[in-house]
Amino acid sequence: MIAGLSADSMERSERSTEESLDELAALLETAGGVCVGRALQFRPAPDPRSFIGGGKVRELKEIVDREECTLAVLDNELSPSQMRALSEDLGVRVIDRSALILDIFAQRAQTREGRLQVELAQYKYLLPRLTGMWSHLVRQTASGGSSPIGTRGPGETQLETDRRHIRRKIDKLEQELEDVRKVRGTQRRLREKNGMPVVALVGYTNAGKSTLLNKLTDAGIPARNRLFDTLDTTTRRLQISPTMEVLLSDTVGFIRKLPHHLVEAFKATLEELKYADLLIHVIDVSNPEWQLQAGVVDQLISQLGADATPRIEAFNKADLCPAEIIPHGENIVSISARSGEGLEKLVDMVEKCLDKGKRKVVLRLPYAKGGLLDTLHSEAQVLRVDYSSEWIEVEAVVNPDLYGRVRAYLAPVEI
Repeated sequence: MIAGLSADSMERSERSTEESLDELAALLETAGGVCVGRALQFRPAPDPRSFIGGGKVRELKEIVDREECTLAVLDNELSPSQMRALSEDLGVRVIDRSALILDIFAQRAQTREGRLQVELAQYKYLLPRLTGMWSHLVRQTASGGSSPIGTRGPGETQLETDRRHIRRKIDKLEQELEDVRKVRGTQRRLREKNGMPVVALVGYTNAGKSTLLNKLTDAGIPARNRLFDTLDTTTRRLQISPTMEVLLSDTVGFIRKLPHHLVEAFKATLEELKYADLLIHVIDVSNPEWQLQAGVVDQLISQLGADATPRIEAFNKADLCPAEIIPHGENIVSISARSGEGLEKLVDMVEKCLDKGKRKVVLRLPYAKGGLLDTLHSEAQVLRVDYSSEWIEVEAVVNPDLYGRVRAYLAPVEI
């Protein structure tokens, strides 16, 4: 069973709607559950104790009993005490949207890095909720509301022990992820040295990023119609033109109300967006809420410090909706990742965005000018190096500035 609250006192982005409940039901299905009932409550402000108010709690209790529910999921973030109160009133386990998303991520993460990131997010989510978990040691008594004799010391000691243990785990995981960042930094510098641009696919979850990557590069990664199907970044080479090859990366999908701890934990992966040469924002234009979803992605891109990176907006699933609703303009393209429609135009657009007057050249460097080979390796994309008794023949893609420095060594054109 799922439920949500739309309160006047809440930020608009935090309020539940029928659409956000539809998304929550899809998340529940992704996690392996089945939604058998739903409720949307409207109030001026959240109830301090139960979040949704006594009347709605009684309504939910009827659904729980009638449908024999074993879990209730709230679309909004709950405090530990609200989660505990709802669980007591409904007689079933209660979790919020953040906990459900963390559970899905824990199921989906395949690589060591992905599992580290999910574990860190889970511990950060768990830490402030430990008090609620130890509530069985602090039950109120009829005489005055203090804890039962014999439970104060041990309970507090165990709680503090658990907190220290979790803080140690968080510190250890953050250090391991920092090591991941260093490895990524080294890999990034190698890519820069080889002069190969990086293009990152970003977008709302289930927008079609993996399908697009498969269509462009024959990556062969699973692309199923479910939320958060991709957690671990996949990178493939894509030949854009005879003079340009890029690295195309698929990234984890974004979603509204994405838990803050999850964004923080996944920064080791998502910071790649900041260092990408170009972003392709894949938008599912067939979704009635595509504008809201695109806004969520734009906000998270800005949060990650990548809002200055050049961007192409690729309106996917364009074959499923009327052409007049699709925006037009510079760096905007309509595509169908499944059928391949519009992909040629997208590739041309990528080349135009990344091409800064580069050209492919064949050079014959005298051995006395061997130092230029180091320059080419650091500033150009070197495709081939052959050594002969007379010279070093180098095939490379160079920018206009470097071309001016090496043009004297161009190999003669064979007719």
